[in-house]
Amino acid sequence: MAKFSSILDNDFYKFTMQYAVVKLFPKAKAKYQFINRGEHKFPSGFDVQLRKAIDDMALLMLSRSEKEFFAQTCPYIDPTYFDFLQGYRYNPDEVIIMQDGSKLTVEIEGYWYRTILWEVPILSLISELYYETTGAIRVSDEKVVRIVDNKMDKYDKLNITIADFGTRRRHSYDVHDLVIKTLKNHPSSTFIGTSNIHLAMKYQTKPIGTHAHEWFMFHAAKYGYKMANLLGLENWANVYRGDLGIALSDTYTTEAFFKQFDKKLTKLFDGVRHDSGDAIAFAQKTIDHYVSKGIDPLSKTIIFSDGLDYNKVEKIVKYCSDKIGHSFGIGTDFTNDVGLGRMNIVLKMTEALPDEGEWTPVIKLSDEPFKHTGDLAEIEMAKKYLQIGEHV
Repeated sequence: MAKFSSILDNDFYKFTMQYAVVKLFPKAKAKYQFINRGEHKFPSGFDVQLRKAIDDMALLMLSRSEKEFFAQTCPYIDPTYFDFLQGYRYNPDEVIIMQDGSKLTVEIEGYWYRTILWEVPILSLISELYYETTGAIRVSDEKVVRIVDNKMDKYDKLNITIADFGTRRRHSYDVHDLVIKTLKNHPSSTFIGTSNIHLAMKYQTKPIGTHAHEWFMFHAAKYGYKMANLLGLENWANVYRGDLGIALSDTYTTEAFFKQFDKKLTKLFDGVRHDSGDAIAFAQKTIDHYVSKGIDPLSKTIIFSDGLDYNKVEKIVKYCSDKIGHSFGIGTDFTNDVGLGRMNIVLKMTEALPDEGEWTPVIKLSDEPFKHTGDLAEIEMAKKYLQIGEHV
C-alpha cells in the first residue's frame, strides 16, 4: 500500500518556499483544498486508506545523510533551516479527509510554514492509492524503461535540457523511482535533474525548482493583487540573493505579471517559468519584454512546464531556437505513462491569514480560464482590479 519512506520525497520548491516563509512570515496561516479536476470517482473506503497513509507520515524525519546532502547542495540556505527541518514532523491533525459516495474532500489548515509541505505528498498518495484501490494494472517495469528511453532518444535530438517535475501526479513511488533511474542512466546530457529532492539524492542528480503559485497568492492576501508579483519577487530575491532565479509568471496571468516585472527584477532573475496558456504566445511576450528592457533574450531562460509531451516540446524548441534560452520540466508524461488513464488533480491554497489581519480568500488566475482556482466572486473582482480582459 502507498506510503512514504523519506521526508524529502517532495518537490524541492516546497522546501525553498518553507525556508522563505520561516524567515519572513513565521506567524502566517494557510488553508488548502483538494480539487478533482478530472472528476475521478473514488471507491468506497478510499478515505480510510488515505487517512492511514497520511497518519503514517507523522513518523518521517530528516536523516543525518539527508541533512548533509541538502546542506551541501544548497549552500545559499542558512544552516539553521536544516536544524529546523531535522526537528520538523508532519502533523496529520492539520489534514481533514471526508468521503461522500465517490466524492473525496481533503482540506488542510495550520501555520503556513508547516502546512506548506503537505500538498505534493497528499496528491501523490491520492494518485497511487487510486490505482491500487481501483485494481488498475500498469505496464511492466521493462516497458516503463523502454518508454522513457524512447522518449529520451527523441529529446536528445532536439539538443535541449530536461528535468523531471512529476512527483505530484505520479503513478506510484516505484514508477517514479524507476523513471529517475532510467533518466540518470540514459547515455546523454539531456536530463539535468528532478524536482524530487529524495530522488535527487538517491541518484546523485540536481534538485530543480524555485517557488510556486502559493507564494504569490499569499502576497496578494497580504499586500493586494497589484503588488503581489512585485513584492513576491522582491521578497524572494531578499532571501535568496540571486540564487533560485526563475520567476513563476502566471499566478495572476502573464499580462499582469509583465506589468509588475520591472527592469530591476527582469535583470536580476535568470528567467521565467511558463505553466499555463499558449506556450508560443508566452515565448513571444517574454522575448518582447526582455527587448523592451534592453536585455538580450538569449541571456535569459524560459522553463516550460505545462503538460508537456514530445510534440509540444518540439514545437516550442523550433520557435525559441536562436531567440531565447529554453529548458523543460516534464511531469506526468514521464511518471504516469504506464498504460492507464492519468489523473487530473490539484491541491491549492484557498485562504491565507497574514501575520496580522483576517482570513483572506486567495485565488489563482491562470492563463487558461479552466485552471482558475478560488472563489468565483473573488476571481471576478481580481480580474476587474487588475484590468484583465474577458478572454482570460
